[in-house]
Amino acid sequence: MTRTAVISGGGTGIGLAIAERLAAQGDRVVLTGRREHVLAEAAKPLGATYVAADLATVEGARAVAAHVTEHHGSVDVIVANAGGNAARRAVPEGLTGLDRASWEWDANLRLNVLTAVHLVEGLKPLLGDGGRIVLFSSIAAYRGSGSGSYAGAKAALHPYAIDLSGELGPRGVTANVIAPGYIEDTEFFGTTMSPERRATLIDQTDDKRPGTPGDIAALTAWLASPEAGHVTAQIIQSNGGALAGR
Repeated sequence: MTRTAVISGGGTGIGLAIAERLAAQGDRVVLTGRREHVLAEAAKPLGATYVAADLATVEGARAVAAHVTEHHGSVDVIVANAGGNAARRAVPEGLTGLDRASWEWDANLRLNVLTAVHLVEGLKPLLGDGGRIVLFSSIAAYRGSGSGSYAGAKAALHPYAIDLSGELGPRGVTANVIAPGYIEDTEFFGTTMSPERRATLIDQTDDKRPGTPGDIAALTAWLASPEAGHVTAQIIQSNGGALAGR
């Protein structure tokens, strides 16, 4: 049976790798993100549809739901991949102390929690029995992120998945979280990754290599498969063994 999969942050990096993997196995893919030109370029070779939307807003989630309703009628797989660390982006000039902390926490909760919650809750009425929900956390949820706001935002998705599993499990729907470690070839670090930092992150792994978007795409595809129907309410790390304290 051909399924419909909605992937947020699907235009680049991990999201695009997931879209390519699911499309290759015959799923209908819907990409969503904020940058229409990026989505259009990514969608064309996949035969995918796309909708530009800011999922930090309710209006953005409603636009995605309307697109799915119009073009597909229902959804089988929801991949809430959109996110990032707001502190690595343009922080308003002059913010310090309490003001900066408040801005970072608010921005990261919107960027990482509300983008996932809005997408899932907006599509929940369209999610069929046996559906799959995959949320994205981070190794930072286990060992911190320096300022607390990014790690805290990602950690908030863990109980959300557990509650979703309890709510939707009787219909055969699973809800899981993937918590990646260092993944190369994404936009997450921007231009801030130094050779020294890269070497440190790789050295923290047991397999002595960086993760790739393909690693995460393969894990996502399995969690989204019929074979993974008894795996739910789990937070699954993919970081080469780079655990806290190693």
